[in-house]
Amino acid sequence: MTMKIMKALTPSAFILRAQRSVMGLSRDHRGSAAVEFAVIVPLMLVMFFGMVEFSSAVAVNRKISLVTQQLADLASRYSTVNDTDLANFGVIGDAMLTPYPSAPLMATITEIYIDPATGVGRAQWSKGDAPVAPGTPVAVPANLVAKDASNKVIANQYLIFAETSYLYRPAVGYVMGVAGVTLSDKIYMRPRLTTCVLYNTTSGGCPTQ
Repeated sequence: MTMKIMKALTPSAFILRAQRSVMGLSRDHRGSAAVEFAVIVPLMLVMFFGMVEFSSAVAVNRKISLVTQQLADLASRYSTVNDTDLANFGVIGDAMLTPYPSAPLMATITEIYIDPATGVGRAQWSKGDAPVAPGTPVAVPANLVAKDASNKVIANQYLIFAETSYLYRPAVGYVMGVAGVTLSDKIYMRPRLTTCVLYNTTSGGCPTQ
């Protein structure tokens, strides 16, 4: 029986073999694609879902603006409104949000009287999810308060004020926040048919609380 005796490597031979192994390892690209995939995929998924959620939020925000405008426009076209009319306005607003859920929508319609003595707007009536009490001051942009040539506030000014808010909850919470994002809008319009829009009455003058 022939026996082979392995000779011990000299230090220089061991170093040379180690160098060759390291050089071979540096040229070995097997598995690099899997590593790159594992690093890039989470980032790409975040970007993808982020774009989807951002696009949906923009679409909902646009619908909220349209709903706000529509609510103010509908109320301004009446000479008098009642609870049934205002409920119907809300139904129209909910329908405009399709295909998005209408449950998170909060809407309020308020008629504002501009006090000619002070130029301050005060609520005459307010209905919706967050109504304000009659007589409560309501902020009105200065450019909506009409004044005469002597810079005095013109009397008998009324505005229909519609405001909305919507809590948008993304399907992927960690992209835009688990609690969601509150979208809101508001708009002022002047009554179309009469000086003011009366609430629950068809007689009497315009209130000036």
